[in-house]
Amino acid sequence: MYVVREAQVHVLRHGTILALVLFCSYHGTMSRFRMYPTREQDQQMLSHCAHARFAWNLAVEQHSHWRRGGKSAPGFAEQCRQLTEARQENDWLGSGNADVQQQALKDFARARNARFTSGFGEPTWRKKFRDEGFRVIGTDRVPEFEPDGSPKLNAKTGKQILGRSVVVRKLNRHWAQVKVPGCGWVRFRLTRAELPAAKTFRVTFRNGQWHIAFAVVPDPITASGTGEVIGIDRGVTITAALSDGRKLNCPQLTVKERAQIRKHQRRAARAPVGGAVKAAEYANVARLKAREANRRKDWCEKTSTMLARSYGLVRFEKLNIKNMTRSAKGTAERPGRNVRQKAGLNRGILAQGWGLLRRRTEDKAPGRVEDVPAPYTSLRCSACGWIEKRSRKSQADFACVSCGFTCNADENASINVAAGQGGVPRPRRTAGAGGATAAASRSSTREPQPVWVGIPLF
Repeated sequence: MYVVREAQVHVLRHGTILALVLFCSYHGTMSRFRMYPTREQDQQMLSHCAHARFAWNLAVEQHSHWRRGGKSAPGFAEQCRQLTEARQENDWLGSGNADVQQQALKDFARARNARFTSGFGEPTWRKKFRDEGFRVIGTDRVPEFEPDGSPKLNAKTGKQILGRSVVVRKLNRHWAQVKVPGCGWVRFRLTRAELPAAKTFRVTFRNGQWHIAFAVVPDPITASGTGEVIGIDRGVTITAALSDGRKLNCPQLTVKERAQIRKHQRRAARAPVGGAVKAAEYANVARLKAREANRRKDWCEKTSTMLARSYGLVRFEKLNIKNMTRSAKGTAERPGRNVRQKAGLNRGILAQGWGLLRRRTEDKAPGRVEDVPAPYTSLRCSACGWIEKRSRKSQADFACVSCGFTCNADENASINVAAGQGGVPRPRRTAGAGGATAAASRSSTREPQPVWVGIPLF
């Protein structure tokens, strides 16, 4: 049997343990609200985070000892039995809530079972202050029903099955409260009309703010009856250029807020190492950057809802954002060039929320989101289909050297994306900027017309 090492028990008794981000089996689609606990509730929830983190890290260490051909590592049921023994032997662990610790083990089991499909790989150690949280299962018992409305019965006893439900109640239009083990009723800001009905919820703590996420999978948004197709070109200057002419920009920090970040960074750099002043200044920087991230997430949620509700089919450029934001520093033998400039571009790309916008739109409109190969969408004329690199005059201007069609460069690319066209020519048609135009002299430096991008010729 796997046991807790003596050094770890010593760490337990002193409370200096690593932090935990609990694995969520359904990413980014739960109802999330801001919590406002009292000082006593804040300390108790931090204790829950520490207990859940320790249980997760013990499970990680247990499975790290497993070797091919040896005895299999313990599963969830065996770990729960070992947890009961550990709680009896250790006062600090026994003082915590058993359900919180067991749910941490269940999260680990789910994360490990999904390590080949989730994209995160093997579960790893969790560190304090980086991500904190714990999951709570509902304590209320409510009858369960089949999709057709009939009671769900137990196959052996024939009695109706009782499921778990989170204890939550509404105070007024803007406030509600939820019962957290060991903390009592904790208030949270209600930003939706109806109370969420969930079996479990997750509490997270980051940058001095508590949030609660109820495990409720929302229903897909119904498509508009028009069946209109929209193309979206994503960029740094213009976050999302739509093929209908609209240009949407993700909100950023204001000039004053960026100046505050630089001020706090300067003060932190001059403060003594390990002092309270340095920690406070870095906390101020983290608070401002968290504000920017919250604005970006809010904008992506509202924009994705608008796209899913207004259009029948949404098309995005197929971008490999991970490769686009890869560092250019290179290696010691082959150092990179323009590393600082590339780092600035990477920050600019990540600040636009390209991937989050695409993912949330797919979540809200499943089956109605398509990816169009990105090559040559910005060099192709949306009027005549001619591909020429000289047509892209600048970041904002596009003027076709073949037909004379002029347009905003991002809007031109979004029209190509909406049509599902990239690197193959389309028949010449009437230019949208004033009728048919005669072809100009064609350049000998014309871009190749690739067929490998998989775009049909019609």
